[in-house]
Formats: sequence, structure tokens, C-alpha cells
Amino acid sequence: MGVFKRLFKVGQSEAHSAIDKLENPIKMTEQGIRDLKKDLDESLKALAEVKAMAIRSKNDVKTHKSKADEYENKAIQLLKKAQSGELDAGEADRLASEALSKKESYTKDLNSAKEDMNRFDANVTQLDSKIKKLKSDISTYENELRTLKARVKVSEATAKVNKQMAQIDSSSTVSMLERMKDKVAQQEALAEAYGEVAGEDKSLDDEIDSALGESDNSDDLAALKAKLGMDKK
Repeated sequence: MGVFKRLFKVGQSEAHSAIDKLENPIKMTEQGIRDLKKDLDESLKALAEVKAMAIRSKNDVKTHKSKADEYENKAIQLLKKAQSGELDAGEADRLASEALSKKESYTKDLNSAKEDMNRFDANVTQLDSKIKKLKSDISTYENELRTLKARVKVSEATAKVNKQMAQIDSSSTVSMLERMKDKVAQQEALAEAYGEVAGEDKSLDDEIDSALGESDNSDDLAALKAKLGMDKK
């Protein structure tokens, strides 16, 4: 095997090795993308659920605040009626105390709802940040995957070219061309020989006539006419 052919074999082996080395990163990248997309789906579901709880807690804040304000106003109205004499002072104090107790209960619920709302808002912010990071990672991995696949195609094309070049034997090609030249020269010599043989088939008379050119038989014709009495002159 020639030096160049051995070099081509080495290049071919290295190309195949490069392809083998690239196969695992591609599979790993594809798996990584699948895992990230799964995480993204789960994060989106979690975000939707947390947002729903945040919305509910905000509605609870509004409801509890409205109720607390409502019972505070009722206590004020009861005290005003007692002050104006429209309601017994003792009864007004009792009912006003009950109203304020209700206000206190709704105030506690309000504070609890605010805590939930703040916690859910923080969770939403955190999940939203995670989702943005996941989307960025997915985009990065997909770009890397395209690059790796392009490298594989280049490596495969290189391996194919190296394989084709490794199969080329320059010495055998030159030898084949020399044999073709010999065959063509032999055919040309054979054609020339056939031409010479065809020339040898001519008769001696043909050669003589050919050498003398076309014969002139005008005298023989005149003698024949005179013998037949056709010449009146």
C-alpha cells in the first residue's frame, strides 16, 4: 500500500472516530432539550396554579377589607344612634362590640390573605424567572444541537471523500492507461497491415496498366473500320 493511500486510511479512521465522538453529545443534547422542555411544561403549569392562588388571595384581600370596613361602619352607626337617642345606649354598645368583633375577625383574615398574596406574588416572580431561564437554555441547546449535527454532516462528507480517495490506486491507473496505449497502437498497426495486404492482391496487368495509365486503342479501331469497309475516306 502506498504512502498516500495509508495517509488516506488514517484520515478516514480519524473521521469515523470524530463521528463516533459526536454521536454521544448529540444524543445528550437531545435528551437535555427534552428534559428542559418537560421542566418548562411543569413550570408553566405551576405558574398558572400559583397565579390562580395569587388572584384568589387578592380577591380575598378585597373581600375581607370590605367586610372589616363594613362592620366598622356598622359599629359607628350604632354608636351614633345611641348618641341621638334612637337606640338604647347599652344595646348599642353590645351590638357595636359584636360588630367590632366581626371587624377584628375579618381584619385577621385580611392580614392572612395579604400574607398569602405577597407569598404567591413572590412565587410567581420566581417561577417566571425560572421559565425565562429554561426558555433561554432550550434555545441555547437547540442551537448547539444544530451545530453538532452540521459537524456530523461535514465529518461524514469528509469520511466519504477520504474513502473514495483511499480507493484510488494511481499506479494501477497509470498501468491501465499504458495498456490502452499499447492496444491502440496495435490496432493502428493492424489496420496499416491490412491496407498493405489489399495492395498486394492487384494483378501484374493491373500494375502495368496503372503504371502506363489509360491505354490508347484508337489505331486498332481505325484498322477494324477499314477492314469492314466502313472507312470511306
